[in-house]
Amino acid sequence: MRFSFWPTPSQPYEDVLELARHVERTGWDGIWYADHFMPNAEDTSAPWPEAWVTLSALGAQVPRLRIGTLVAGNTYRHPAVLAKMAATLDHISGGRVVLGLGSGWQENEHQQYGIPFYTVAERLKRLDEACQVIKLLYRETSADFDGAYYQLRGATLEPKPVQDPLPLLIGGGGEKVTLKITAKYADEWNVWGDPDILEHKMAILDRHCEDLGRDPKSIKRTAVALLFLSEDQNYLKKMRESAIAMPHLIGTAAEIRDQVARFESLGVDELIVPDFTLGGMAQKIATLDHFITDVAGR
Repeated sequence: MRFSFWPTPSQPYEDVLELARHVERTGWDGIWYADHFMPNAEDTSAPWPEAWVTLSALGAQVPRLRIGTLVAGNTYRHPAVLAKMAATLDHISGGRVVLGLGSGWQENEHQQYGIPFYTVAERLKRLDEACQVIKLLYRETSADFDGAYYQLRGATLEPKPVQDPLPLLIGGGGEKVTLKITAKYADEWNVWGDPDILEHKMAILDRHCEDLGRDPKSIKRTAVALLFLSEDQNYLKKMRESAIAMPHLIGTAAEIRDQVARFESLGVDELIVPDFTLGGMAQKIATLDHFITDVAGR
């Protein structure tokens, strides 16, 4: 099972680089970065670097970790341009990129930057076509595509990615449409969830795969959950009594280890740990080290 790290984009690049180098040295497998332009909040003035530029810098400076977007908003870039960006970074990094893609959901950045937001249904239809465009460009010497939203005319993409295929990850848990798009096109899939959520969503994804005649095991499954790891029972009691909206894991190393073992038994291939709840730099590093040593056993 892989274990990967997700730094919050609101921190300076120097801190992200320090954390990336640290998790690489201590045995983590990957680093992911959110593709947003600002916080999802009323006050959007906080510093918020662009994802693909940040990943390009990390790809050049951190030599081992897998790197990817969690996830790129399809509405922000034409999929042919995004495919070119990911292929270029795959060469810069020596074949370590995962192209994480979603339909786009954060309305405030669309409004501020004048990017059409569309309806949920329209965004999902565009995501479906975008997956076709990206796969076609990576596979064909010259690609033609005549979709409702995207068109290609003798389109070339060279050089092709180092990886064949460069993994396309779809992010999201929508059961009727997003998981069907995942079943059709994805090499990997990601969703926020604890083991109960993953068990439910994976069963639906498997059914979509079976309906399409695809082997469900051909899609790698990845999960994200907030981490509250401590040996302090008073702290853990406080967190268990808190109303935490997002999926999360709470417990001692032994308790978290049992939860991770359940993920693995369900067929989850990768657990991604955000640093959103881990405090300042020193506390982040201490908790990440506690997890990778005493939970992951690295």
